[in-house]
Amino acid sequence: MLELHDAPLAPLTTFRLGGPATRLVTATTDAEVIEAVREADAAGTPLLIVGGGSNLVVGDKGFEGTALRIATRGVELSGTTLELAAGEVWTDAVARAVDAGLAGIECLAGIPGSAGATPIQNVGAYGQEVSSTITEVVAYDRRAGETVTLTNAECAFSYRHSRFKADPERYVVLRVRFALEDAGGLSAPLKYAETARALGVGAGERVALGAARETVLKLRAGKGMVLDAEDHDTWSAGSFFTNPILTDAEFAAFHARVRERLGEGTEPPAYPAGEGHTKTSAAWLIDKAGFTKGYGTGPARLSTKHTLALTNRGAATTEDLLALAREIVAGVETAFGVTLVNEPVMVGVGL
Repeated sequence: MLELHDAPLAPLTTFRLGGPATRLVTATTDAEVIEAVREADAAGTPLLIVGGGSNLVVGDKGFEGTALRIATRGVELSGTTLELAAGEVWTDAVARAVDAGLAGIECLAGIPGSAGATPIQNVGAYGQEVSSTITEVVAYDRRAGETVTLTNAECAFSYRHSRFKADPERYVVLRVRFALEDAGGLSAPLKYAETARALGVGAGERVALGAARETVLKLRAGKGMVLDAEDHDTWSAGSFFTNPILTDAEFAAFHARVRERLGEGTEPPAYPAGEGHTKTSAAWLIDKAGFTKGYGTGPARLSTKHTLALTNRGAATTEDLLALAREIVAGVETAFGVTLVNEPVMVGVGL
């Protein structure tokens, strides 16, 4: 294992923000990951797991403890079953599945980060979520001190949530297993209207796998959601806030606020989210509360391509970013009575 002290964490995050870790360990095998975790736990040392760094907001003071960077590699493809080591680059894994003619994760192309992070957040976009294809997650259970295999049901997936996110100090993901579909080179049925429109087909239809992946990549790039070191709109964590899920009563109150603020004929985005619940759009809320693309005058601003991405324009601090996030949360709350919740993991800071 590679070990560094007083190691900068900013270069390991897509925000390029945050102070140093007291100690940074890079593990390249499952055994090294388990060894590092056990050592930290035995010593009572705080532990921060770092994968692709695309979902981390690290405080300017850094992290007092051991940051464990998971850099494991391994891809096993057998029939329609795909197993990925936690450190595998997610975008590469999606490309590999598409090249193999397997459907189920093609609309998750271009999402930055590592494979091991996908079940934690139940990563999803453009009508797909990893919970639809994950069969098992192999993880180190810090409480039991052993490696365990959790079924899809045991992962307790929900919208941008899982058992791993609910109990972040317990599990360290080692491997993720997926059951994909051989549809003769075609994608899974398209569930997202924007994707279907871009491909010139109707919702529920299938298209060539490669076409689905390339279309999603273009859509994401147009919103600054594909990493590019030269484009500060991608110096972000992608979507900074989750789409709010409201009870029927909450949605009715929200709807009334919308009509009051924007006029009787205005209808906010509304999507079914289970019995008695409706999901609305965080990006819409932000925009209609007055925070348009490119909002801000400091070194942290909204993306010029998408209101849901907060960005580092090159010289920001984490506190600059948080000040902008807090301003947006307060503005949306005042305008519509809805409280936005951050999607990235906060390390040493909070809203």
